Amino acid sequence: MAEKRKVILITDGDDYARRAVEQVAADIDGRCISLSQGNPSVLSGPHLVKLIKKAVKDPVLVMFDDSGYLGEGAGEKALKYVAEHEDIQVLGVLAVASKTHMEEWSRVDFCIDRDGELTPFGVDKHGLPELEMGRINGDTVYCLDKLTVPLIIGIGDIGKMARRDHYKIGSPITKKAVEIILERSGFYAKEK
Repeated sequence: MAEKRKVILITDGDDYARRAVEQVAADIDGRCISLSQGNPSVLSGPHLVKLIKKAVKDPVLVMFDDSGYLGEGAGEKALKYVAEHEDIQVLGVLAVASKTHMEEWSRVDFCIDRDGELTPFGVDKHGLPELEMGRINGDTVYCLDKLTVPLIIGIGDIGKMARRDHYKIGSPITKKAVEIILERSGFYAKEK
């Protein structure tokens, strides 16, 4: 039996997110499924699993986006399929905040604000802490509570956050979140 592929799910897929996630994947010596970019997502879950299996190495970073559509959109359907696939091991999820027409929310283990600080409070799309603890509002997060994943980190709009996460400066907020997922999942220990 083949070893499961180690994957980090990211609930954002616009061009800013793609550039940030590609940068972070290169920095951590992982892989980004750039074709998963889309606002909204265009690739199905089965197609994404095929691409993940073809990736040269782990961890594999995959983007999903519902583009603000109410309810379970294409991004969430694909995310659920990938997360529940028998050949995939989800190391964690970056739950990205957004301002949607009809707010959907999810519980998170904690968030990272735009200054790179961990907080028990939710954050908004600008990476600023909100008043509610342990939850985030976004457009591709509704299904996360139904999944069995080890860690969900809330984060502001990837690649943005008042340019504090811009890919030209290395997307430091996204990178920190990914590194925390890798550390807490034991990914680095398994490499040795």
